Amino acid sequence: MQYTIAFYNIENLFDIHNDPFTNDDDFLPTSDKRWTQKKYDRKIYKIGSVISQIGTDENTTPPAIVGLAEVENKRVLKDLLASKDLQSINYDYVHYNSLDERGIDVALIYNKDVFTVNSSETFNVFITDEDGEIDFTRDVLLVSGMLGEEEIHIIVNHWPSRREGEEASSYKRVLAAQKNIEVVNRLKQENPNSKIIVMGDFNDNPNDDSVEELVAGANLYNPMQNLRSIDKGSLNHDFNWNVFDQIMVSINFLETKPNTLKFSDANIFDSKFLTQYNGKYKGQPYRTFVGKKYKGGFSDHFPVFIELRKTD
Repeated sequence: MQYTIAFYNIENLFDIHNDPFTNDDDFLPTSDKRWTQKKYDRKIYKIGSVISQIGTDENTTPPAIVGLAEVENKRVLKDLLASKDLQSINYDYVHYNSLDERGIDVALIYNKDVFTVNSSETFNVFITDEDGEIDFTRDVLLVSGMLGEEEIHIIVNHWPSRREGEEASSYKRVLAAQKNIEVVNRLKQENPNSKIIVMGDFNDNPNDDSVEELVAGANLYNPMQNLRSIDKGSLNHDFNWNVFDQIMVSINFLETKPNTLKFSDANIFDSKFLTQYNGKYKGQPYRTFVGKKYKGGFSDHFPVFIELRKTD
């Protein structure tokens, strides 16, 4: 038995309705971006199509679990799971509203035929800026449940961006790393043999301080550290590839014990149909928007995934 576990930053999945409690003014039919029902429906269809195909060629079943970033609310998740390529899969979702200033959250979708949720909760990453003001960011989502017959814990992240500059904002991502370490340590206090998957858009590469601190502090294995190259990554900025999107596993996923889940493989799902097919940005992720210019693509990120196999 093989399971695909994935993560996908789906680039601003907002509905077209004005929500006074979120900063969604750019994603309304009356905005400069002209975010209409037609564009929304196209985005839903495209993202659903991608999710249904994530995984290796050997695994013909759709992903068992997918962490998502940049989700506005439950409505968009319901629409996504009802889309053409996902409606026949027994998917459900876990989502909590966060206090993020952009009004976007993380979420988890899962195939109820193979994964059963036992519990879920969120953890706030408390950040203050130089003036002592609270900087609201996405919560950390923890979902625990049974994959097959084995308990696993999934932690979903979307760490603070580099908008203010990589160095100026790095302390925020270190704080997010420390929050993840707290969550992992709590799980291990309850059960030292907890099997844990940490995923997300970390806005840092595997060799950056925040991610290295998380890997060391939580005793994780990060298979994504080997995936970045001069012509490969999960997103591209100024013609440089990065692997901000990562999935890490607790060390016990590397053990070979009978009838247990074992880490098998990791990769970036960067099939050609997900890329710009011509022009200056050929080969880069085919985005929905570039600035305010509508492109009609998928996302500015490629999904990442790991494969877990059940040992004999």
